[in-house]
Amino acid sequence: MKDPRDIILAPVVSEKSYALIEQGVYTFKVHPSASKPEIHDAIEAIWGVKVVKVNTLNRLGKVTRARKSNRNGKKPDTKRAIVTLAAGNDIPLFEN
Repeated sequence: MKDPRDIILAPVVSEKSYALIEQGVYTFKVHPSASKPEIHDAIEAIWGVKVVKVNTLNRLGKVTRARKSNRNGKKPDTKRAIVTLAAGNDIPLFEN
């Protein structure tokens, strides 16, 4: 079995993800080969919360171009997981 900290890479920091936190929905960057059951088990193991649903999406990296050399490059592809928690559960990610 994989280590849960190798599956969950980082939380996604954006206005949309912050708005979803109020509804008990958290967004994370995950390892590209991670499956939904692995993500479900990793979230429950790391934070000790009850996960109701896991949605995943693969985002293609943008194609970039250098100005002077006219070479093309590409930012890396990423996989994100949108995790819905049971009512009354929360993850203390960004507490002030």
